[in-house]
Amino acid sequence: RTLEQLLVEVSALRNEGKRIVFANGCFDLLHPGHVSLLSRAAELGEFLIVAVNDDESVRRLKGPSRPVQNVDMRADMLAALGCVGAVVVFGDDTAVGLVRAIRPDILVKGDQYVPDRVPEAVAMAEIGGRVEWLSVVEGQSTTANIARLSGERLPQH
Repeated sequence: RTLEQLLVEVSALRNEGKRIVFANGCFDLLHPGHVSLLSRAAELGEFLIVAVNDDESVRRLKGPSRPVQNVDMRADMLAALGCVGAVVVFGDDTAVGLVRAIRPDILVKGDQYVPDRVPEAVAMAEIGGRVEWLSVVEGQSTTANIARLSGERLPQH
């Protein structure tokens, strides 16, 4: 959906008393960790919005070889998940603008992130929403999957 379409839908959902949950990311090479996080996110409210980085912002964040899949493919796969209510594409390096525009009740992030380094979490505090830090599925990351597929060895932690 476009942001304008989404704002109309969110307004109607709010009028019905529904809680809006928001998650954002690149979602390149959708994997079980993504699906787990999003399904658990959806359980926190009645409508899950997933914001996905466009191709240019993924390149800025992840490097010139990314994304592996273009934004239309990534958005279509996310939209096909039964737990996802809507998908919106954004081109900024962060989803702060969307958080401020949509004003979700809950922002969901994986617990691999450092809370004070997540700009969207700061924006949620500004609008009076809450952030839920959900555990991630061990061993599941797009970067690790790409490395495995290309035969690279990742450094051990």
